[in-house]
Amino acid sequence: MHNMNNKIKPGLPIQPQAQAITTAKITHGSKAILLSLLLTSLSACSPEPEHQQQVEATASQLPALVIQQQLAAYQLPACKVKDCTELKLQSIQTQDPWINQWIEQQVARVLEQQTGEKPTLTLQQAVDAYVKKSIAWQHEFNKNKAYQLNLSTQIATQHHQYVLLNISVDSQQGDTNVQERQYFYVADRAQQKNLTLLEVIQPKQHKALNKMIQVKYRAWLQAQDSALQSFAPKQLDWQQANWFFDAEGIGLHFRANDISANGAALSIYLDKQQTQKVLQPAIFKQMFEAVS
Repeated sequence: MHNMNNKIKPGLPIQPQAQAITTAKITHGSKAILLSLLLTSLSACSPEPEHQQQVEATASQLPALVIQQQLAAYQLPACKVKDCTELKLQSIQTQDPWINQWIEQQVARVLEQQTGEKPTLTLQQAVDAYVKKSIAWQHEFNKNKAYQLNLSTQIATQHHQYVLLNISVDSQQGDTNVQERQYFYVADRAQQKNLTLLEVIQPKQHKALNKMIQVKYRAWLQAQDSALQSFAPKQLDWQQANWFFDAEGIGLHFRANDISANGAALSIYLDKQQTQKVLQPAIFKQMFEAVS
C-alpha cells in the first residue's frame, strides 16, 4: 500500500507499421523499385526497438541525482507600495543541467497557476506577473494586503531515468488561504522530456484505467458531505491530472477545488498489478521491474 506521508509531503511512441506493398504484376523494370520499397518498409519497423535499447542503455548509465536545496534564480521587482509582496521560491539544483532547467520550468508553471496566467512565461516573467497581480489587488481597496506565497520543491522519487518532482505551495492571496497545495511532475532523464499521464498509459488500456479511477472516485465521493456530492461531477475527468509514482505503483492527484469548489484534495493509487496492466510496458520495466 502506498504511503504518501513517508515519501511525499501532506510514453513511448507507437511503433510505425510496416508499409503495405501491393502489386498486381511485377515487371522486370519494377523489381528494383519493389526491392527499394521493401527495404524501406522493413527499415520503418526497426528504429523503435533500436531506439528503446539506446534509451535503456542511457538510463542504466545515469547516476542518481545529487540534490542541493537553494532559492530559485529570480529577483523581486522593486517595491513601490506600502505593503510589499512576500514571495519565496525554494528550489533545488542537481548535477544534471537538463533536470535543473526542467525544475525551473515547473516552478514557473506552478506560480502561473496561482494567478491564472497562461503557461508560457519564464520564471522571472512569472514572478513579475505575480507581483503585478498583488499590487493590483492592493489598489482595489486600501486595506487589501499584499500576496504572500511560499513554494518548496523536492525530488520525491527516483527510479533510473524517471524523476518525480513534488512542489508544495502555501499562500495568502486576498481572502484565499492555501496550505500545502501539492503539484507533481514526472520527467524522463534519458529522453529529456516531461511525461504526461496520457503518454505513459497504453492507449488500449484507457477504458480499463478509467474504470479503476471511477470506482475509487465514487468511494471517495460517498464519504464527502452532501453539499459537495451535489456539486461534484458524476464522472472524474482524469486525463489531465497530475500523476506520480513510487515503489508500489502510480497514482493520480487532484488538488482541492479541482473536482468541486471547496472540495478536498484526492489522491488515487494503483497497486503494482494495476499499474503493470495500464502502463506502457517499456516504462513499467524501467520504472519498477529494473529497480534493485
